[in-house]
Amino acid sequence: MTRNSEMLQVLRRKIPAFTCEPGCHDCCGPVTASSEEMARLPIRTDAEHAAALAAWSCPHLGPDGCRVYAERPLICRLFGTTPGLPCPRGKCPEVMIDPRIERRIHRYLEQTRQVLV
Repeated sequence: MTRNSEMLQVLRRKIPAFTCEPGCHDCCGPVTASSEEMARLPIRTDAEHAAALAAWSCPHLGPDGCRVYAERPLICRLFGTTPGLPCPRGKCPEVMIDPRIERRIHRYLEQTRQVLV
């Protein structure tokens, strides 16, 4: 396991969870992810990526929501857990993310090559 992969696992465990509103995908749009995160996601065709981008969406968004929810990228996990990325529907965990952890996540994002999902 690489250092980035280990750091990814640590950071993912430190993001507080909460229940999204069923059927909502208001925060699902084009996002970036590191190569470690991309390796966990199913491969989508160029046509699927182009269609999602044209719809200002994510290629992993299906009719019932995120099809890769368990493996969603860090940026997706942050939505609703920090005042900087609020849930448009007001959902959030009981305790928001620790600002120190959020800063570590942003450093990880800055230090790893990010690609469009």
